[in-house]
Amino acid sequence: MPTKTRRTEDTRAIFHLDREGRITGLNRNAELLTGRPLAELFDRPVQDLFAPEDDAASLTGIFDRLDRDESLVRQHHLLEMRQNGSRLEVLTTVMPIWGRDRSVSGALVTLDTNNEAFYHQMLLDSVPEGILTVNRALEIVSFNVAAEQITGWRLDEVLGKNCRQVFPPELCENKCLIQSAIEQATPFSAQTIFMHHKDGHAFPLSLSTSPLFDLSGKVIGAVQTFHDCSASLLNDLILASVADGVFTIDHDRTITSFNRAAEHITGWTQAEVVGKPCREIFHSSVCGKNCLMQMAIDQNSLFVDRAIFIKGKAGNSIPVTVSSSPLFDDFGNIIGGIETFRDNTSSIRESLILDSIADGVFTVDRHWRITSFNRAAEEITGWSRDEAMGKSCSDVFHSSICGRNCAIAESLYKGTPAANRSITIVNSRGDKVPISISAAPLTDHEGNIIGGVETFRDLSTITALRQQLSQRYTFDNIISKSPAMQRLFAILPDIARSPSTVLILGESGTGKELIARSLYTASERTEGPFVVVNCAALPETLLESELFGYKAGAFTDARKDRIGRFAVAEGGTLFLDEIGDLPGPVQVKLLRVLQEKVYEPLGSNTPVKADVRIITATNRNLEALVRAGAFR
Repeated sequence: MPTKTRRTEDTRAIFHLDREGRITGLNRNAELLTGRPLAELFDRPVQDLFAPEDDAASLTGIFDRLDRDESLVRQHHLLEMRQNGSRLEVLTTVMPIWGRDRSVSGALVTLDTNNEAFYHQMLLDSVPEGILTVNRALEIVSFNVAAEQITGWRLDEVLGKNCRQVFPPELCENKCLIQSAIEQATPFSAQTIFMHHKDGHAFPLSLSTSPLFDLSGKVIGAVQTFHDCSASLLNDLILASVADGVFTIDHDRTITSFNRAAEHITGWTQAEVVGKPCREIFHSSVCGKNCLMQMAIDQNSLFVDRAIFIKGKAGNSIPVTVSSSPLFDDFGNIIGGIETFRDNTSSIRESLILDSIADGVFTVDRHWRITSFNRAAEEITGWSRDEAMGKSCSDVFHSSICGRNCAIAESLYKGTPAANRSITIVNSRGDKVPISISAAPLTDHEGNIIGGVETFRDLSTITALRQQLSQRYTFDNIISKSPAMQRLFAILPDIARSPSTVLILGESGTGKELIARSLYTASERTEGPFVVVNCAALPETLLESELFGYKAGAFTDARKDRIGRFAVAEGGTLFLDEIGDLPGPVQVKLLRVLQEKVYEPLGSNTPVKADVRIITATNRNLEALVRAGAFR
């Protein structure tokens, strides 16, 4: 059978140069090699495109040799592409172009890149990770550009040297990965070490090492890839230092990372959970259709501070607050989710204790905003915890001491507690609630005042009992346990509310005026005046003008109008004490007021309407006076 031969493609790049080394022409391969068309390169020095490893390899040096009558020059060069920094070994052939005077007027320069060893080096240089290869004697046989940039060592400085001279002694002496890979013919991956750059600074390095085999399967050395993992290590250190639990999942809800706090809260280790579905680890109260993480991924949104329960490794229920969000790659694509969670066991315990207290308890910050509100506070005020949180305490309580006399403000300013003050607040329904309060400053662990705490007790029941006792044994300011007075107390409230005229009978000194004042206080006219007239203390000639007033000229000394006691008591109550001593003519006028609610001032014929409630009192026997014709 005929032998198939592999067609070799011509990869030579050809440049036409003038005497100064400027480009005057080039072929397609030259354009591909440089990445630029002839229009951009015309008349540019070829040295602008290629930087040789040393001056002896420069094209200028080649021209000098041509001047010494060499007709053809071939030389290997290790050139660096100025455009992208990559290195390339080429076989350079320079053919002179002779002028008429036998001087060199230009040249054809051919760069042949068809060299497998240097193609291998080009491939290594294109990898962003550092790569080195060693033989079985641990001598470095290749070292790419990324390895130079990471370590600070150049290729010519490390080729042929033992790798122990480049990498840290602690790695090479105790657990040399390259030696282990060669001896065990086994790869070792993703191990982190600290090494020193050539300039002396230390940095973390992630290493992966594999044995290198020849075509027969024999280990002939090893290849090691490495990269500077400062950024990822810093992220790992940050995650490990975060007090909240943090874990990530992929699209299949499989756990991909699990920080130290997550281990502490749940009891699971990272090695135990990575690669497992999150529902098998957490067994949370929202696993399944209500999974917050899945909702965050599906809706591309955040879920913050949701209270749920999860199960620890030991099967115990753990109250946590979780926040979930999608996890994005560098192109903005959602690749999974990240969730943080905080153990609320301590705060839940404190909350349960506070909610078990019968007294209302709330705290405020230094701006009087409510920061906690227990269950008893909800029941007493009618405000729910969610409604009260964040509001100013005055907006919730509307207490009788809000403002300058605020107990919690006093405790903050003085730094001392304020105890057992009786006040009233207004609940959410608008009802007044009597409470007893105690307040104290709230301090942090350094003793700085950060707010205040107040406890309060509902006194409604106690107040109601007091009122019942008060109603049984008192009326207004009158206190008595006498059965006769108890009967009187039972009817006095009805009398007080009635607009009827009242007659109080009793001996002198028995408190007739006190009863009159109590009737006035309990009546609907309590906002009006209470005027007292002692009928026995005024002479008959003055009594009429005192009660009804007079007009100017009504008698000799009446120089101007004067209002009487009825006018003074307008809208209120007039108490006529010792009514039994009232003269007969005045009785007639008073009777008209009682019947028609009008009177005429002395010296006037114009009736005046009277809006006055009349309470009278006497120590005399009016029935006898009526029978005797002395009283109407």
